[in-house]
Amino acid sequence: MKRQLPRWKNIKPLLGWSLPKFPLQDRKLKNVVNLAEMRNLAKKRVPKAVFDYVDGGANDELAYARSQEIYSRVEFKARVLRDVSKIDLTCDVIGQRSALPIIFAPTGYTRMMHYQGEVMVAKICEENNLIYNLSTMGTTSSEEIGNQAPGVRRWFQLYLWRDRDQSLKFIEEAKEAGFEGLMLTVDTAVGGIKWRDMRNGLTVPPKIGLKTFFDMALKPKWWFNLLTTAPLEFATFRNFNKPLSEIAATVFDPAVTFEDVKWLRSVWQGKLIIKGIQTIADAAELKKIGVDAIVLSNHGGRQLDRSVVPLELLPKVRSEIGLKGSGPQIYIDGAIMSGADVLAAIALGADAVLIGRAYLYGAMAAGKSGVEKVVEMFRFEMETAMKLMGAKNLTGLTPDFVNIRS
Repeated sequence: MKRQLPRWKNIKPLLGWSLPKFPLQDRKLKNVVNLAEMRNLAKKRVPKAVFDYVDGGANDELAYARSQEIYSRVEFKARVLRDVSKIDLTCDVIGQRSALPIIFAPTGYTRMMHYQGEVMVAKICEENNLIYNLSTMGTTSSEEIGNQAPGVRRWFQLYLWRDRDQSLKFIEEAKEAGFEGLMLTVDTAVGGIKWRDMRNGLTVPPKIGLKTFFDMALKPKWWFNLLTTAPLEFATFRNFNKPLSEIAATVFDPAVTFEDVKWLRSVWQGKLIIKGIQTIADAAELKKIGVDAIVLSNHGGRQLDRSVVPLELLPKVRSEIGLKGSGPQIYIDGAIMSGADVLAAIALGADAVLIGRAYLYGAMAAGKSGVEKVVEMFRFEMETAMKLMGAKNLTGLTPDFVNIRS
């Protein structure tokens, strides 16, 4: 064979790099290919206390570790020789089509992870036809979300306060701001014990020590964005003339019962979702009350350590509630870190899933671009896995497609 000198036009297509473009691209973000790498990038770009707040769980973090572990044992049973040239990832979420079976979970203090906070995330949901949940403990008000992301499907996450009149005020504000759903979180009779946050001083109120302060100082970009934008605050409590510690003591009501859910059903005419269900019996009781959806959740392992694993509970609750479309929708959260995890939950009976840590890793890593990339990674992973599994739409995913290895 005759040899010849290599030519640039033949070499260039084989290379995975290119000359810099202006404005400069975030090359580290560009090289991220999965959520584990996004998590690692986030860990490098924000202070340890901020990362731990997102990444950590309650006590020994066993509940979260077990939730992660079960997804590693999911086995897909692929069907071949099916026409999968077109894949439909849309699903019904309480009467309307969503582009993906993914709901953005409520997360507190989002502007601590990235200075653009909840508004940024809501706008991404708006652009991608996904549902956004604003937390009671958010750093942006329901009115601000309604004004700045008017087209997003939005739910307001509520803790029932001991002061029911104050709870009603929050509900009315959400209604006026165009929120279609109310998500009542019921697994927080008291706040969970988070050892990582206690060590870092990220408590309510904060007790940040010198070590945490100096660690934060090593992240100048994060500090600059924090100091040159509006002060961090719980937006819900702006007009309260009480210390934060005193306010926090009133947020969680240990006396909430099913009767309060019935009351909430009577005063809220929009969609009602109950989050934090961990037993079959509680799910059955909520079906009787007539809620629109329930979320099987252990709060991401951030409340009661050693609590049940939602994915293990899912098939039993689905059997109790009935076939999809016959009762309240069932959502699930906790350690969902890939499109494959989403599909496993859908196949085992979920109507949709909630993600929290996943998009916060993206926010910490690269702000808007990071969250957008998380959405695209999930979309790409789901579409690829469905084609390889031989399923063309989500309604075709059944338990027959999944096995949990022992």
